[in-house]
Parts: sequence; C-alpha cells; structure tokens
Amino acid sequence: MKKTIKLTFAAFFSVTLMLFASMVQAQTTKEEFLAKWENSKKFTLDVLAKMPDSGMDYRTDPGAMTFKEQIHHIGMAIVGISQGYLKGAANGPELDVKTASRADLAKFVAEAYDYGAASVKALSDADAAEKIEVFGSTVSRRQIEALLIDHSTHHRGSAIAYLRANGVEPPAFVGF
Repeated sequence: MKKTIKLTFAAFFSVTLMLFASMVQAQTTKEEFLAKWENSKKFTLDVLAKMPDSGMDYRTDPGAMTFKEQIHHIGMAIVGISQGYLKGAANGPELDVKTASRADLAKFVAEAYDYGAASVKALSDADAAEKIEVFGSTVSRRQIEALLIDHSTHHRGSAIAYLRANGVEPPAFVGF
C-alpha cells in the first residue's frame, strides 16, 4: 500500500513539474509570433471581404462601431500601439474611414499589419523584454505584442458577429 501511495505521489509530482515547465516555455518566439500575426492579417482581410457593401455601415446598436469602423479600429490600434510601445516608425499608415472604400480599407489594414510586423521585427530581444508602463501596468514589450493579437481578435470577433447578423457565413478560421 505504501509503495502505491509513493508511486502515485511521484507520478503526480512529475506531472505537476512538467506542466509548470511547459508554462514557463509558453511564450512564443518572434518567428512564431510573426507567423500567427500573418494569419491574423489574412483572417481579418477575409472577414472584411465577406461583408457585402450593404453591410459596411451596419452596427448592432446606435452606440456601437459600424462593421467598417471595427475593421478600421483594428488597423488604427496596431499603428498606435506599435508607435507608442513597440518603437514603431513615426510614419505609420493612415486612413479616413468616413470616405474610405472597401479597397482602401483592405489596403490600410494590410499596411497596418505589415507596419506592426516591421515594428516587432525591429525590436531586439532586450527591447522586447524591457518592462514599460502601459495603461497603468508595467509589462514587457513582448506582452504588448500579445495585446495586439488579443485586441485584433476581439474586434475581428465583433465583425464576425456583424457578418452573422447580416446573414453572411463568416470565413473559415485561420489558425496556424
């Protein structure tokens, strides 16, 4: 009986150690991040392409962003956060969403994602690990990269809900 308890404890301890070890290594490499970033870009552009022209100004309620504004906001946030926290170049892409066509918006979003990728690529490992003040928290620039992905996913998810509300089947998920 004691042997069984010792074996069970040893197995549990080993599994726990392996789980903690995998959590420590959970941070992606720059190359892994950039591959996921390209998928995010493609998925966002696929979502934009699916919305018919009649749905570009659709909003779920008067206080919500339109579909077009959701997609534009993704690009604007990439540029603003990259400039403010990832040492991005001063001259990022811009677009007046009020007068923009679908083609203009697609071009802007693609350029914003490329700008974000260039900002991440330009960071040294030391820059990426550096802790900075962001929105009242102290975080690494690597955490800001994760914020960009999360933010893009959040607003793209809203845009997907807008597609469904307009009877449009969203594009297939782009994962790895």
